[in-house]
Amino acid sequence: MSANRRDFMKTGAAALGASLLTPYAGFASPLERNGAPLFSLATNDAGEYVLPPLPYAYDALEPYIDAQTMRLHHDIHHNGYVKGLNSALAAMKTAREAGDYDLIDRLAQKAAFHGSGHILHTVFWQNMISADKSGNPSGLLKRQLEKDFGGVAPFIQQFTATAKKVEGSGWGILAWEPLGRRLVVLQAEKHQNLTQWGAIPLLVIDVWEHAYYLTYQNKRGDYVDNFMNIVNWEDVAQRLEHAMS
Repeated sequence: MSANRRDFMKTGAAALGASLLTPYAGFASPLERNGAPLFSLATNDAGEYVLPPLPYAYDALEPYIDAQTMRLHHDIHHNGYVKGLNSALAAMKTAREAGDYDLIDRLAQKAAFHGSGHILHTVFWQNMISADKSGNPSGLLKRQLEKDFGGVAPFIQQFTATAKKVEGSGWGILAWEPLGRRLVVLQAEKHQNLTQWGAIPLLVIDVWEHAYYLTYQNKRGDYVDNFMNIVNWEDVAQRLEHAMS
């Protein structure tokens, strides 16, 4: 292998891992707290994942998402995924050291479930903003929505319809699919299912009942429709630009 190719493999892989496969990296404001990029807060000194802070107050998304739901969702549910992921990884480490892989299938499932939940929730918080700051898709994002969906309105219709019809619990996702270099709308039931490998989440909506039940009860459709009032389109645009690069 040539020196140039070795250099590319080292730097290119590192850049890909940092820029595309983490929900934190590569962004300035609003993915920054106290002058430090949130990527630096993704793990602690022990290498364990940590719960990211909300980028706004608990009541910032009212009336569309209430403060009590945000507290429970972020502080309890999301934190549960962080703890579950760390627990699964620690158990895998113990299994490797003991050479005991009898439970590896169970641990792999736990890591996939909790890891996917942690990553998607991290994107989810950043995807939202108070309604007065939401705005509309513009620039590159708007052009790509027009190219791949025929316009912003047809995209929103497809995205909301997809989210409303997730079977059981899961997510609606707008993602960049780098192989075809196009935007796609996906369902992700139970986090890790029904997705496309390599697709990079740009805009996600959590349709597990804990995300909306206190305000909307069983009216998922109303919650999904109202979610579109608090989309942080600037965040989605930044993620698209970064993914495409």
